[in-house]
Amino acid sequence: MHSSTLFPRHIAVLILALIACSFAGNHIAARIAFDHDTGLLLAMLCRAGVTLVALLALVFWRRESLRLGARTWGWQLLLGLLIAIQSFCIYSAVARIPVALALLVVNLSPILLALLTWALGGAAPTRQAVGIMGLILFGLVLVLDVPGRLFGSDATDGQWLAGILFSLTAAAVFAVALWITENRLSKLAGSVRSMLTLSVVLVASSALGVSGLLPGGLSLPSAMPGWVALACLVVLYGAAFSTLFICMPRLNIAHNAPVMNMEPVAGMVFGWLILGQVLGALQVLGGLIVVGGVILLAYKR
Repeated sequence: MHSSTLFPRHIAVLILALIACSFAGNHIAARIAFDHDTGLLLAMLCRAGVTLVALLALVFWRRESLRLGARTWGWQLLLGLLIAIQSFCIYSAVARIPVALALLVVNLSPILLALLTWALGGAAPTRQAVGIMGLILFGLVLVLDVPGRLFGSDATDGQWLAGILFSLTAAAVFAVALWITENRLSKLAGSVRSMLTLSVVLVASSALGVSGLLPGGLSLPSAMPGWVALACLVVLYGAAFSTLFICMPRLNIAHNAPVMNMEPVAGMVFGWLILGQVLGALQVLGGLIVVGGVILLAYKR
Protein backbone atom coordinates (compact mmCIF):
# COMPACT_ATOMS: atom_id res chain seq x y z
CA MET A 1 0.00 0.00 0.00
CA HIS A 2 1.28 3.45 -0.90
CA SER A 3 2.76 5.35 2.03
CA SER A 4 0.34 8.29 1.47
CA THR A 5 -2.53 6.07 2.64
CA LEU A 6 -0.82 5.30 5.95
CA PHE A 7 -1.64 7.14 9.15
CA PRO A 8 1.14 9.43 10.44
CA ARG A 9 3.37 7.47 12.83
CA HIS A 10 2.10 9.22 15.98
CA ILE A 11 -1.56 8.59 15.02
CA ALA A 12 -0.88 4.90 14.27
CA VAL A 13 0.95 4.49 17.58
CA LEU A 14 -1.90 6.20 19.46
CA ILE A 15 -4.52 3.94 17.84
CA LEU A 16 -2.53 0.80 18.64
CA ALA A 17 -1.98 1.98 22.23
CA LEU A 18 -5.73 2.54 22.64
CA ILE A 19 -6.41 -0.92 21.20
CA ALA A 20 -3.93 -2.46 23.66
CA CYS A 21 -5.61 -0.62 26.53
CA SER A 22 -9.02 -1.86 25.36
CA PHE A 23 -7.79 -5.46 25.32
CA ALA A 24 -6.39 -4.97 28.84
CA GLY A 25 -9.68 -3.42 29.95
CA ASN A 26 -11.51 -6.44 28.57
CA HIS A 27 -9.58 -8.67 30.98
CA ILE A 28 -10.24 -6.34 33.92
CA ALA A 29 -13.97 -6.46 33.11
CA ALA A 30 -13.74 -10.24 32.82
CA ARG A 31 -12.30 -10.50 36.33
CA ILE A 32 -15.14 -8.37 37.73
CA ALA A 33 -17.71 -10.47 35.85
CA PHE A 34 -16.19 -13.72 37.16
CA ASP A 35 -16.16 -12.34 40.70
CA HIS A 36 -19.95 -11.96 40.31
CA ASP A 37 -20.45 -15.59 39.23
CA THR A 38 -20.52 -15.02 35.46
CA GLY A 39 -19.79 -18.27 33.61
CA LEU A 40 -16.49 -18.38 31.75
CA LEU A 41 -18.08 -19.88 28.63
CA LEU A 42 -20.81 -17.24 28.70
CA ALA A 43 -18.15 -14.53 28.61
CA MET A 44 -16.42 -16.26 25.69
CA LEU A 45 -19.70 -16.67 23.80
CA CYS A 46 -20.76 -13.05 24.26
CA ARG A 47 -17.35 -11.74 23.31
CA ALA A 48 -16.97 -13.94 20.22
CA GLY A 49 -20.59 -13.49 19.11
CA VAL A 50 -20.66 -9.69 19.08
CA THR A 51 -17.19 -9.41 17.52
CA LEU A 52 -18.15 -11.99 14.89
CA VAL A 53 -21.13 -9.87 13.82
CA ALA A 54 -18.81 -6.87 13.34
CA LEU A 55 -16.32 -8.92 11.32
CA LEU A 56 -19.09 -10.46 9.19
CA ALA A 57 -20.23 -6.95 8.30
CA LEU A 58 -16.64 -5.96 7.46
CA VAL A 59 -16.04 -9.02 5.25
CA PHE A 60 -19.28 -8.55 3.30
CA TRP A 61 -18.72 -4.80 2.99
CA ARG A 62 -15.29 -5.47 1.47
CA ARG A 63 -16.76 -8.33 -0.61
CA GLU A 64 -13.91 -10.62 0.37
CA SER A 65 -13.90 -14.17 -0.91
CA LEU A 66 -14.67 -17.06 1.44
CA ARG A 67 -13.38 -19.70 -1.00
CA LEU A 68 -10.72 -21.79 0.72
CA GLY A 69 -8.98 -24.97 -0.41
CA ALA A 70 -9.50 -28.19 1.54
CA ARG A 71 -6.06 -27.96 3.17
CA THR A 72 -6.59 -24.30 4.06
CA TRP A 73 -9.92 -25.17 5.71
CA GLY A 74 -8.11 -27.74 7.84
CA TRP A 75 -5.53 -25.23 9.07
CA GLN A 76 -8.26 -22.63 9.62
CA LEU A 77 -10.27 -25.06 11.74
CA LEU A 78 -7.19 -25.89 13.80
CA LEU A 79 -6.45 -22.19 14.26
CA GLY A 80 -9.97 -21.59 15.53
CA LEU A 81 -9.73 -24.45 18.03
CA LEU A 82 -6.36 -23.17 19.29
CA ILE A 83 -7.75 -19.66 19.81
CA ALA A 84 -10.74 -21.16 21.64
CA ILE A 85 -8.33 -22.99 23.97
CA GLN A 86 -6.22 -19.85 24.39
CA SER A 87 -9.29 -17.75 25.24
CA PHE A 88 -10.46 -20.35 27.77
CA CYS A 89 -7.01 -20.53 29.40
CA ILE A 90 -6.42 -16.80 29.68
CA TYR A 91 -9.88 -16.19 31.16
CA SER A 92 -9.27 -19.08 33.56
CA ALA A 93 -5.99 -17.42 34.57
CA VAL A 94 -7.56 -13.96 34.96
CA ALA A 95 -10.20 -15.48 37.25
CA ARG A 96 -7.46 -16.80 39.59
CA ILE A 97 -4.50 -14.42 39.61
CA PRO A 98 -3.91 -10.66 39.11
CA VAL A 99 -4.68 -9.63 35.53
CA ALA A 100 -1.23 -8.10 34.93
CA LEU A 101 0.45 -11.32 36.07
CA ALA A 102 -1.62 -13.42 33.66
CA LEU A 103 -0.93 -11.08 30.72
CA LEU A 104 2.81 -10.95 31.43
CA VAL A 105 3.09 -14.75 31.44
CA VAL A 106 1.09 -14.93 28.19
CA ASN A 107 3.67 -12.51 26.76
CA LEU A 108 6.08 -15.45 26.60
CA SER A 109 4.43 -16.40 23.30
CA PRO A 110 7.02 -14.55 21.11
CA ILE A 111 9.82 -16.62 22.70
CA LEU A 112 7.88 -19.84 22.19
CA LEU A 113 7.08 -18.82 18.60
CA ALA A 114 10.77 -18.21 17.83
CA LEU A 115 11.71 -21.60 19.31
CA LEU A 116 8.85 -23.37 17.49
CA THR A 117 9.85 -21.77 14.18
CA TRP A 118 13.43 -22.95 14.71
CA ALA A 119 12.30 -26.48 15.67
CA LEU A 120 10.20 -26.73 12.50
CA GLY A 121 13.07 -25.83 10.20
CA GLY A 122 13.09 -22.05 10.36
CA ALA A 123 15.99 -19.77 11.13
CA ALA A 124 17.74 -20.29 14.47
CA PRO A 125 17.53 -17.39 16.95
CA THR A 126 20.57 -15.13 16.81
CA ARG A 127 22.82 -14.72 19.85
CA GLN A 128 21.29 -11.32 20.38
CA ALA A 129 17.77 -12.79 20.29
CA VAL A 130 18.78 -15.52 22.75
CA GLY A 131 20.15 -12.83 25.06
CA ILE A 132 16.86 -10.91 24.88
CA MET A 133 14.93 -14.14 25.60
CA GLY A 134 17.10 -14.70 28.65
CA LEU A 135 16.34 -11.13 29.78
CA ILE A 136 12.59 -11.76 29.38
CA LEU A 137 12.80 -14.97 31.41
CA PHE A 138 14.76 -13.14 34.13
CA GLY A 139 12.03 -10.49 34.22
CA LEU A 140 9.42 -13.23 34.48
CA VAL A 141 11.22 -14.74 37.48
CA LEU A 142 10.89 -11.35 39.19
CA VAL A 143 7.25 -10.95 38.12
CA LEU A 144 6.31 -14.35 39.56
CA ASP A 145 8.29 -13.61 42.73
CA VAL A 146 9.91 -17.04 42.35
CA PRO A 147 12.60 -16.48 45.03
CA GLY A 148 9.99 -15.38 47.56
CA ARG A 149 7.75 -18.34 46.82
CA LEU A 150 10.61 -20.86 46.90
CA PHE A 151 12.22 -19.61 50.09
CA GLY A 152 9.29 -17.94 51.84
CA SER A 153 7.49 -19.50 54.77
CA ASP A 154 4.05 -19.43 53.12
CA ALA A 155 2.96 -22.40 51.04
CA THR A 156 2.30 -21.76 47.36
CA ASP A 157 -1.37 -21.00 46.78
CA GLY A 158 -3.12 -23.61 44.63
CA GLN A 159 -5.12 -20.90 42.83
CA TRP A 160 -1.89 -19.04 42.05
CA LEU A 161 -0.28 -22.17 40.62
CA ALA A 162 -3.37 -23.02 38.55
CA GLY A 163 -3.49 -19.45 37.21
CA ILE A 164 0.17 -19.55 36.16
CA LEU A 165 -0.29 -22.93 34.45
CA PHE A 166 -3.33 -21.63 32.56
CA SER A 167 -1.30 -18.57 31.48
CA LEU A 168 1.62 -20.72 30.30
CA THR A 169 -0.77 -22.94 28.35
CA ALA A 170 -2.33 -19.86 26.74
CA ALA A 171 1.15 -18.64 25.73
CA ALA A 172 2.11 -22.01 24.22
CA VAL A 173 -1.17 -22.42 22.35
CA PHE A 174 -1.01 -18.85 21.05
CA ALA A 175 2.54 -19.42 19.78
CA VAL A 176 1.32 -22.39 17.73
CA ALA A 177 -1.61 -20.30 16.46
CA LEU A 178 0.79 -17.54 15.38
CA TRP A 179 2.99 -20.08 13.57
CA ILE A 180 -0.03 -21.40 11.66
CA THR A 181 -1.11 -17.86 10.81
CA GLU A 182 2.34 -16.90 9.51
CA ASN A 183 3.19 -20.13 7.71
CA ARG A 184 -0.10 -21.71 6.57
CA LEU A 185 -2.72 -18.95 6.40
CA SER A 186 -0.68 -15.86 5.53
CA LYS A 187 -2.35 -15.49 2.12
CA LEU A 188 -5.81 -15.41 3.64
CA ALA A 189 -7.26 -11.93 4.26
CA GLY A 190 -6.91 -11.02 7.93
CA SER A 191 -10.58 -10.12 8.36
CA VAL A 192 -11.71 -13.40 6.76
CA ARG A 193 -9.27 -15.42 8.86
CA SER A 194 -10.40 -13.71 12.05
CA MET A 195 -14.09 -14.09 11.17
CA LEU A 196 -13.70 -17.82 10.56
CA THR A 197 -11.56 -18.18 13.69
CA LEU A 198 -14.21 -16.53 15.87
CA SER A 199 -16.88 -18.71 14.24
CA VAL A 200 -14.98 -21.80 15.43
CA VAL A 201 -14.53 -20.25 18.89
CA LEU A 202 -18.28 -19.61 19.06
CA VAL A 203 -19.19 -23.15 18.00
CA ALA A 204 -16.60 -24.77 20.30
CA SER A 205 -17.71 -22.69 23.30
CA SER A 206 -21.36 -23.48 22.60
CA ALA A 207 -20.64 -27.21 22.28
CA LEU A 208 -18.69 -27.23 25.55
CA GLY A 209 -21.47 -25.32 27.30
CA VAL A 210 -24.20 -27.67 26.06
CA SER A 211 -22.13 -30.76 26.98
CA GLY A 212 -22.17 -29.81 30.66
CA LEU A 213 -18.48 -30.71 31.02
CA LEU A 214 -17.83 -27.33 32.63
CA PRO A 215 -20.39 -26.86 35.42
CA GLY A 216 -21.42 -23.22 35.74
CA GLY A 217 -19.77 -22.33 32.46
CA LEU A 218 -22.93 -20.60 31.21
CA SER A 219 -23.98 -19.10 34.56
CA LEU A 220 -25.52 -15.62 34.45
CA PRO A 221 -24.07 -12.82 36.62
CA SER A 222 -25.49 -12.82 40.14
CA ALA A 223 -25.52 -9.03 40.56
CA MET A 224 -25.72 -5.83 38.48
CA PRO A 225 -21.92 -5.17 38.58
CA GLY A 226 -21.47 -8.55 36.88
CA TRP A 227 -23.87 -7.61 34.06
CA VAL A 228 -22.16 -4.23 33.60
CA ALA A 229 -18.74 -5.92 33.53
CA LEU A 230 -19.97 -8.48 30.98
CA ALA A 231 -21.26 -5.67 28.75
CA CYS A 232 -17.97 -3.77 29.11
CA LEU A 233 -16.01 -6.92 28.30
CA VAL A 234 -17.95 -7.36 25.05
CA VAL A 235 -17.75 -3.69 24.04
CA LEU A 236 -14.03 -3.31 24.80
CA TYR A 237 -12.99 -6.50 23.04
CA GLY A 238 -15.31 -6.00 20.08
CA ALA A 239 -14.27 -2.37 19.59
CA ALA A 240 -10.55 -3.20 19.85
CA PHE A 241 -10.74 -6.20 17.54
CA SER A 242 -12.86 -4.44 14.92
CA THR A 243 -10.79 -1.25 14.98
CA LEU A 244 -7.62 -3.27 14.55
CA PHE A 245 -8.85 -4.93 11.36
CA ILE A 246 -10.62 -1.89 9.91
CA CYS A 247 -7.54 0.31 10.39
CA MET A 248 -4.87 -2.34 9.83
CA PRO A 249 -4.05 -1.34 6.21
CA ARG A 250 -3.15 2.16 7.45
CA LEU A 251 -1.33 1.27 10.69
CA ASN A 252 1.98 0.05 9.19
CA ILE A 253 1.83 -2.98 11.48
CA ALA A 254 5.29 -4.20 10.44
CA HIS A 255 6.88 -1.20 12.18
CA ASN A 256 4.33 -0.34 14.86
CA ALA A 257 3.11 -3.72 16.17
CA PRO A 258 5.43 -3.69 19.25
CA VAL A 259 3.24 -0.90 20.66
CA MET A 260 0.60 -3.59 21.31
CA ASN A 261 2.91 -5.07 23.95
CA MET A 262 1.88 -2.31 26.33
CA GLU A 263 -1.23 -4.41 27.12
CA PRO A 264 0.32 -6.00 30.26
CA VAL A 265 1.44 -2.55 31.47
CA ALA A 266 -2.09 -1.24 30.97
CA GLY A 267 -3.35 -4.35 32.77
CA MET A 268 -0.99 -3.57 35.67
CA VAL A 269 -2.24 0.04 35.94
CA PHE A 270 -5.93 -0.85 35.52
CA GLY A 271 -5.61 -3.76 37.94
CA TRP A 272 -4.22 -1.39 40.56
CA LEU A 273 -6.72 1.45 39.96
CA ILE A 274 -9.87 -0.64 39.47
CA LEU A 275 -9.31 -3.96 41.24
CA GLY A 276 -6.78 -2.95 43.87
CA GLN A 277 -4.38 -5.65 42.60
CA VAL A 278 -0.99 -4.39 43.71
CA LEU A 279 2.27 -6.01 42.58
CA GLY A 280 5.48 -5.63 44.58
CA ALA A 281 8.26 -3.27 43.46
CA LEU A 282 10.39 -6.16 42.12
CA GLN A 283 7.37 -7.59 40.30
CA VAL A 284 6.72 -4.24 38.62
CA LEU A 285 10.41 -4.03 37.64
CA GLY A 286 10.22 -7.57 36.27
CA GLY A 287 7.08 -6.67 34.32
CA LEU A 288 8.81 -3.72 32.68
CA ILE A 289 11.78 -5.96 31.81
CA VAL A 290 9.44 -8.52 30.22
CA VAL A 291 7.58 -5.92 28.17
CA GLY A 292 10.80 -4.17 27.14
CA GLY A 293 12.36 -7.48 26.13
CA VAL A 294 9.32 -8.50 24.07
CA ILE A 295 9.37 -5.15 22.27
CA LEU A 296 13.09 -5.56 21.51
CA LEU A 297 12.47 -9.10 20.27
CA ALA A 298 9.62 -7.87 18.05
CA TYR A 299 11.84 -5.21 16.45
CA LYS A 300 14.63 -7.75 15.89
CA ARG A 301 12.16 -10.13 14.20
